[in-house]
Amino acid sequence: MPARPAAKKPAARKNKAETARPHHDEGPAHEHHAAHHGHGHDQRHDDACDPGCGHDHERVRSLVVFSPAGVVAKAVTARRALKRLKALGFDASLDADALSKYQRFAGEDDARLAALHRVARGAPDVALAARGGYGVMRLLDRIDWPLIAGSVERGTAWVGYSDVTAFQMAALAHNAAGPASAPHGTTAGLWAGPMACGDFGNDELPDGGDDITQACFVEAMTGQLEAVGYRTEAGFDGLDTGGRLWGGNLSILQALLGTPHFPKIRNGVLFLEDVNEHPYRIERALLQLQQAGVLDQQKAILLGAFTDYSKSPLDKGYTIKSAIEHLRGLTRTPILTGLPFGHVPTKLSLPLGRKVNVAVQGRDVFVMW
Repeated sequence: MPARPAAKKPAARKNKAETARPHHDEGPAHEHHAAHHGHGHDQRHDDACDPGCGHDHERVRSLVVFSPAGVVAKAVTARRALKRLKALGFDASLDADALSKYQRFAGEDDARLAALHRVARGAPDVALAARGGYGVMRLLDRIDWPLIAGSVERGTAWVGYSDVTAFQMAALAHNAAGPASAPHGTTAGLWAGPMACGDFGNDELPDGGDDITQACFVEAMTGQLEAVGYRTEAGFDGLDTGGRLWGGNLSILQALLGTPHFPKIRNGVLFLEDVNEHPYRIERALLQLQQAGVLDQQKAILLGAFTDYSKSPLDKGYTIKSAIEHLRGLTRTPILTGLPFGHVPTKLSLPLGRKVNVAVQGRDVFVMW
């Protein structure tokens, strides 16, 4: 679904929902191109914020691409991403060790840890992960969380998904994510969103990535995004709830359970996605969260994309939908599908740790903050 600009900043929750409303003729809920976000990309400052809001949406944002996890296989991908990010208006640069290589990692653990701390000390407007893969879990016990918290206080937005979920959830657990409530236009904190190589440096797409993904990211990083909308399955009309938004990659979240890096969030809005995991593995991970009491403690669960797995001849009709239906029979928490997020071209930018409202009108879901 193409993005549709808003006329003015919504004054209340109902108006926010109208601003983020998806079109109704764009197909089923599982089509992730149905993303829709809250402000037009060419909108003037006085249309996006209240007069005198104090936010300089036209200011050039500094952005550093860093590599906390897997190796960047081709340097040209990162350089292509930098070029695209500069074209989108960012003062973009590569961290000194962003292209380092050690086995499957973007440098040895000490080097990646030092890079993370270096970015935090520099406190750019945006700290954008180059890619995911694997490697952040190795660093969690040694990360200087007060330093990360300080970077957020100075205005840094930490952005990524996939393996970066480990960093984001640990930051929440260690009170390094910033406040749950922030004034409109605040960009500092944690954002589940695109990453440099796959979403801005992709050589298979003309502009290095999906246009909705990139536009949503720009709006988020310039303080103009305040609501997103998408289509879900029927049966949730009238749902109106909210809480602190958290989550990300399901496998990573499952791996953090029982560690000091797992955030203990009650009455939250949990969102999940994954890749290369068969539906029975997805069900097993969700069952672990349910049996640990996590799912029942939430106000809503938003499911994104679960992609790129191989079907088995043993499935006999068992699908991801089967797994979700089983979970719905076990938890009192509503589970909504169709969130445009995950290892897919079109993904939203979502403020982790921020209080959000989730409202459903018909099959339209609105997430507002």
